[in-house]
Amino acid sequence: MTNALIQNVKTAFEQVLGYAPSHIIQAPGRVNLIGEHTDYNDGFVLPCAINYQTVVAASKREDNIVRVVSVDYGNAVDEFDLTQAITFQEDKMWANYIRGVVKCLLARGYQFTGADISVSGNVPQGAGLSSSAALEVVIGQTFKTLYNLEISQAEVALNGQQAENEFVGCNCGIMDQMISAEGRENHALLLDCRSLETQAVSMPEDMAIVIINSNKKRGLVDSEYNTRRTQCEEAASIFGVKAYVM
Repeated sequence: MTNALIQNVKTAFEQVLGYAPSHIIQAPGRVNLIGEHTDYNDGFVLPCAINYQTVVAASKREDNIVRVVSVDYGNAVDEFDLTQAITFQEDKMWANYIRGVVKCLLARGYQFTGADISVSGNVPQGAGLSSSAALEVVIGQTFKTLYNLEISQAEVALNGQQAENEFVGCNCGIMDQMISAEGRENHALLLDCRSLETQAVSMPEDMAIVIINSNKKRGLVDSEYNTRRTQCEEAASIFGVKAYVM
């Protein structure tokens, strides 16, 4: 974790919420080395985590309120009640990833009360580095950590994918969330997207991965990603082979 991100979320937490957080949690973005549009077709992918991440400062609450401060959106605050319907926010798109993760955790039967959270990240948004997956995973990790939830890293990833599919509205595969949840330093992750079996693959010490920002924005929700997925599923059906269909 970078010291600047940690300081940013701690400062925002204390300024907006009025006390010091109990936990600092992070999840990384990713690049994919091999396998494009293959995760939702049950194929193999080889992504690796990168040294850009989303960081959360958090503390438990005794009531059922979740308060979230977004440092990257001018300390904007979102608040919702776990005992009420968790609804989509048209005017706060950033908040929907958080709401979706929490809603899906509850639907899976995990029990917890509220939380105070501040969040910031340096994963470039719309750059294909999975800023949304990092946010989903770090929120899942936050509730896992605060409430000692018995949830595996794979299920943290699956929960994040479900939130993006069903709440946010992007039919992404599992790769982005899985590498964010299970990535290891100096390793890529060979992932079988059908079985979710993983194998850490060490990176050669004399090799570096260079990431170049083209400054061309791309968002999965408003791109043709969902169209491509539908086309792949239709093609698999025509050829009579298996493809993952929601």
